[in-house]
Amino acid sequence: MVNIYNEINALEGTFRKTNEYSALKKAIETVKGDKEAKAIFKSFREVQMKLQKKQMQGEQIGEDELQYAQKTAQLAQQNKKIANMLQAEMALSGLIEEINRTLVKPIEGLYNELN
Repeated sequence: MVNIYNEINALEGTFRKTNEYSALKKAIETVKGDKEAKAIFKSFREVQMKLQKKQMQGEQIGEDELQYAQKTAQLAQQNKKIANMLQAEMALSGLIEEINRTLVKPIEGLYNELN
């Protein structure tokens, strides 16, 4: 029987060598090296997490919170270093989605046998 964790650990090593991972790592280093960009991103992330937590708990999000979140997001997106980082993150997310689709394929095949 195959130890799937050995295979996943090997895949992790390969994943770290992808262009998408390297691009995100470089973009993060660029943001970390810029105090202003780092502070803006930290604020953006905190607002995101706070709103996400409220949503998950079923709490109402106030109009003022939404406006603040939008302003924080705009500020983050206007920063070229942060925008590049978010773009690199999206590219990496696309790769992860593709990997996930590949991993789920055998399960879909099993369910398709029911049709």
